[in-house]
Amino acid sequence: MARVFVYGTLKKGQPNYKHMINTAKGLAKFQGRGHTVEKYPLVIAGKYNIPYMLNIPGTGHHVAGEIYSVDEQMLQFLDEFEGCPDMYQRTLMRIQVVEWEGKGGTGEARAAADGVLECFVYSTATYPPEWVGLPYYDSYDSSGKHGLSYILRESR
Repeated sequence: MARVFVYGTLKKGQPNYKHMINTAKGLAKFQGRGHTVEKYPLVIAGKYNIPYMLNIPGTGHHVAGEIYSVDEQMLQFLDEFEGCPDMYQRTLMRIQVVEWEGKGGTGEARAAADGVLECFVYSTATYPPEWVGLPYYDSYDSSGKHGLSYILRESR
């Protein structure tokens, strides 16, 4: 199992969460909530209003999201879904645990008690330079006050 931190449309209550609970795509078990230890710019960009975490450590906000434990099948699905490695790149980042529900091996419990976990995160280093000038968010909600409604793939 691998740990994945999601900050956008794959979170609970967001448009693509259905994929996280679709066992035909693999297993994803909610473990808790957290935020990035380092600051990153989280922007909403492109004609489909997609959330992107730009891989510029030290700039932006501590980005909030959810921590999942996923099997290899789900990890492969997420790689494909996120257009990895062209659109997003899957990298390890340090995540500060805010709320922990996970029940797992002692290693997980110890790491959670320590407060910081290493998780895979889909961020991007392949973005148009003008995205750096977009507003930065610390948390994503597709129906947030930003007014930039996410457009589902099936509607594009």
